[in-house]
Amino acid sequence: MTRWQKLEVFLELLIFGIVIGIIEDLIAIKFATGEPITWGVVGIVVLVAIPFAILGEVVLDRIDFASILQRMFEKKKPEDDTMQ
Repeated sequence: MTRWQKLEVFLELLIFGIVIGIIEDLIAIKFATGEPITWGVVGIVVLVAIPFAILGEVVLDRIDFASILQRMFEKKKPEDDTMQ
């Protein structure tokens, strides 16, 4: 995969994360507060959603949680049952 393709995938996922974050936050605000959705609310939601989308894309998507959990559970294997 070339650098351009990696950048393209990164930006696609980032934009998708921002859009989904905005929609999710607007739904939460509407149901939790019952307040009308105004352009001011949308602006605040966008300002909040962008850093979390960047954090999610740059940090969390790069961590292989499956291998971390696998290593954690492999270390905690129960001892052989000798109390039979």
